[in-house]
Amino acid sequence: MKVRDQWIGWDDATRKLRLQHVVNNSRFLVLAKIRNLASTLLSCVLKRLRTDWQGHYGVEPWVVETLVDRQRFHGGCYRAANFIVLGETSGRGRMDRANQRHGAAVKTVMVYPLVKDATKRLKDGQKG
Repeated sequence: MKVRDQWIGWDDATRKLRLQHVVNNSRFLVLAKIRNLASTLLSCVLKRLRTDWQGHYGVEPWVVETLVDRQRFHGGCYRAANFIVLGETSGRGRMDRANQRHGAAVKTVMVYPLVKDATKRLKDGQKG
């Protein structure tokens, strides 16, 4: 994803090395009409994610990313949980190897840094 890669500032080789430190939130749906429930749930999950992820997978996550279908959703719960809006995808999807679907399914790219120096770690591989 171009906007994420530009935000981090990494090249293809570095991305291959450190992409494992990026957690993708691919599904999140709360149907209950309870005020602030979705953003509260996200906040609770984000507080535990680093410890749980490292314990289960042995990799320390530094950033959570998500894609919001801009034609169907606003992403308000992510915004309320302090996710950063980076921009939009080209809309072609990861399975478009022939590069023919531009604009077909544009998504808003949002990220939540789990550590203070997330972009530095992802770009340079250094802590602190």
